[in-house]
Amino acid sequence: MENLSAVNVFADEFLDSVGCPLRAHLQLNLVIEEIYVNIASYAYAPKTGEVKIDIAVNREPLTVTISFTDGGRHYNPLETEEPDLNLSAEERQIGGLGIFLVKKNVDEVKYEYIDNKNVLTVFKKL
Repeated sequence: MENLSAVNVFADEFLDSVGCPLRAHLQLNLVIEEIYVNIASYAYAPKTGEVKIDIAVNREPLTVTISFTDGGRHYNPLETEEPDLNLSAEERQIGGLGIFLVKKNVDEVKYEYIDNKNVLTVFKKL
């Protein structure tokens, strides 16, 4: 968790360098923070571990691609049930809201388990 600010700076500098529009930039900041915090909190718990973050821009169509790779326990967040937003916060089950927010703020989310590693990739058209 102590590296969250460094992750944010890394992402902000990249997004600024490619001229990412403000709305998309803010959406991607939310997505990056949500995914990173979940990996930092749960992937290796109670220990700590590494996460590799790759950010790229594709020109046709103009899309930012961000991949998060960790060697923590095998977990596919896309299999999480959608939260029932009609229930009050007290009635809702814990968990699932983060990946829901991620899905709502990007165009595509893909999960793969490769070489004993979780790879979560998000795509955002600019």
